[in-house]
Amino acid sequence: MNSLDLARWQFAITTVYHFIFVPITIGTGFLVAGLQTAWYRTSKPHYLRATKFFGKLFLINFAMGVVTGIVQEFQFGMNWSSYSRFVGDIFGAPLAMEGLLAFFLESTFLGIWIFGWDRLPKKLHLASIWAASFGTLFSAYFILAANAWMQHPVGYTMNTARGRAELTDIFKVLTQNTALASFGHTIPAAFFTAGAFVAGVSAYLLIKNRDVTMARSTARLGFITVIVAFILVAVTGDLTARIMTTQQPMKMAAAEALYSSEANAPFSLFTIGTLDGSRSVFQIDLPGVLSFMSTGSTNGVVEGINDLQNKYAQQFGAGDYTPNIPIAYWGFRFMIGFGFLALLFSLIALYRINRNELPKGKWFLPAMISMPFLPLLANSFGWIFTENARQPWAVFGLIKTADGVSPAVGAGSVAFTLVVFTLLYGVLAIIEFGLMLRAIKVGPETFDRPIEDVAVGGDSDRTLTMAY
Repeated sequence: MNSLDLARWQFAITTVYHFIFVPITIGTGFLVAGLQTAWYRTSKPHYLRATKFFGKLFLINFAMGVVTGIVQEFQFGMNWSSYSRFVGDIFGAPLAMEGLLAFFLESTFLGIWIFGWDRLPKKLHLASIWAASFGTLFSAYFILAANAWMQHPVGYTMNTARGRAELTDIFKVLTQNTALASFGHTIPAAFFTAGAFVAGVSAYLLIKNRDVTMARSTARLGFITVIVAFILVAVTGDLTARIMTTQQPMKMAAAEALYSSEANAPFSLFTIGTLDGSRSVFQIDLPGVLSFMSTGSTNGVVEGINDLQNKYAQQFGAGDYTPNIPIAYWGFRFMIGFGFLALLFSLIALYRINRNELPKGKWFLPAMISMPFLPLLANSFGWIFTENARQPWAVFGLIKTADGVSPAVGAGSVAFTLVVFTLLYGVLAIIEFGLMLRAIKVGPETFDRPIEDVAVGGDSDRTLTMAY
């Protein structure tokens, strides 16, 4: 493997690992804020226990997300210096806004929330967790805007003398439809993930007969969040697919392994292709569904892989403009499949919980334990599809991935950091999993005095201080 292959593997591994924590953090922050709001309005003790319990899990994920995210920024300078030089004037702007504005907002108010339990009035303390939660949204938007520019570059001009793209309109970069659609699709996916996380942990407590009153309410909250978020993900995903078809038709063709352009194009449930990826051999499909997803009409024309390859060769010059078809095809289906499985489990479990009963079958415990992982898998495969199916472009139509790698960094150096980072992330995974399991097994905290006597604010409330 050369330095390009190794650099791509390293970026893929660190990015997928980092994104495990991102959707959990974004969605869980709002769910914790909602639970604390419920306690503020009702003074019911199980809402306070739920706030503190899931707040602790939220903070563990937040910390791991920060640690793993730092590596992402350094890679642009180390392994992808040619890319950074070419697009740094544009790509760096939203990332700088995220770091200087959004991250400081969320981290500052999160610190206030952590240490303000026995120091702030209840209303101000509640406001701090809401501010931190909205900070995660701002952070996500700036990062997604930067990624959207790679998918659909706007608001720039090419400086041929310096051989780089230069920013001309930051407003276009931040408000283009690709960024808005990506944000609208990614945030519901984050709530989908967080809802499954809360539901799975709550179901475990119910099975173990631990704090049933709290666990029943949070399980219901988690399952409802999963169901509502899935609907939003499906709706926004349809919009995203149509924008993607217009801007990157090769990506949609690869997602469906559609080799020849056709009207009334089918959505394939299963495809077997040739070894060289030039055509399909066997296919099970739904007629017209792909055309509807891509154009809004069952009779719409969807361009095929082979036709687009010829078109791009004429437009951009000789070369292979076809992404890895099996990864794109199966990544798209695993994204949808794992999402549907989480939805199915949620519908069944919510129905039974609303009837004041829990399924007793052998399937229930494994299903609930798997709940937090299903949306994570769906998210991961969704991003693998999004980024892999853009290949061979780093920025679509401007710079190829092969041209973005650092020319002075050899394969040995990249291989060394790849091994080190992978081992380090493996250790961090063990630590993360251990901390989460320990916190879940300990369960929600109890208080040494009647909850009615507790009010945030004042030295007498130090028994409520969270053990972080």
